[in-house]
Amino acid sequence: MNVESITTWLETVGVPAEVVSVGTEADNAWCLLREEPLGEDGAVTWEVFWREQGNRYDWARFTNEQVACHYLFGRLTWAQVARGAVGLLPVVPEPPAAPVAAPAAPAPEAPAQVPPA
Repeated sequence: MNVESITTWLETVGVPAEVVSVGTEADNAWCLLREEPLGEDGAVTWEVFWREQGNRYDWARFTNEQVACHYLFGRLTWAQVARGAVGLLPVVPEPPAAPVAAPAAPAPEAPAQVPPA
């Protein structure tokens, strides 16, 4: 899973597209951003957070794109499960089976007749 495919995966489990923003910050959305290299190591990082009224909440940083995408997918999928949008289908009881008649017992055999001697 990567930034090109995550929105499709999230839509598949019913996460509304308007609550996810990939590549740009947007209010009232979960954001997934690629941050350009900072510092001496020059490593690219990926940030995941909820943005509301210009503030970042539940912020996490990753050094791997796939890990960041799986983290966001896991958080949002769990939210879908918790609110009952996805999960196990309700169990529908099956109608009772029609009674099955027991097979008839075979008729007793007539005793063999012995010829007169």
